[in-house]
Amino acid sequence: MNRKNLFIGAAVGLALLFAGGMLALRTMKPAEPTGPMVDRTVLERGHSATLGPADAPVTIVEFIDPACETCADFYPFVKSLMAANEGKVRLIMRWAPFHNGSQDVVAMLEAARKQDKLWPALEALLQSQAVWSPNHTPQVAAAMEQLKPLGLNREQLLADMASADVLGRINQDIADVQALGVKATPEFFVNGKPMPSFGYEQLRGLVDEAVAATGKGR
Repeated sequence: MNRKNLFIGAAVGLALLFAGGMLALRTMKPAEPTGPMVDRTVLERGHSATLGPADAPVTIVEFIDPACETCADFYPFVKSLMAANEGKVRLIMRWAPFHNGSQDVVAMLEAARKQDKLWPALEALLQSQAVWSPNHTPQVAAAMEQLKPLGLNREQLLADMASADVLGRINQDIADVQALGVKATPEFFVNGKPMPSFGYEQLRGLVDEAVAATGKGR
């Protein structure tokens, strides 16, 4: 099978397998308020990609859509918060592919993770978002072009994009998006606590509060 046919086959398979999960995501009802803290067993799944020390006392959980402009804007800020609190903060990345077509790009990122290239792949796509997602319309082939400098095995990437493991992780995230009532990206939780309102300083405040509560402040 040549590369073009392999790519088309993978894309068709992904569209069919994601249909059920995306239908649930688009038709979800807002969750009933459950108080200031959320169920961390749902929030912090073991399959999710992480950045930072596993034993860090502060955990940021971010729900992200790689086609989301605000997600691209916030990513350097999140990295700066981690750098300012070196060794104290861990990031858990969860997927919330709200844009049509984002689920395929998320599958590509999870497939890149199998080649130990998730974080450079994510950063490459966030930095080149305007190229592969013009007018908030993700184009998976164009996104894949942005990952060429990473030296990924393309055939393996396509195969992993349609694998049960990758699809299972993403569909679990979609189910948790619904369960947690996440309605927009990026959405942040710090040690299980959601932001009181959205903004850079609100996130910084939650992180500073959580670091101070551990007794390991700067």
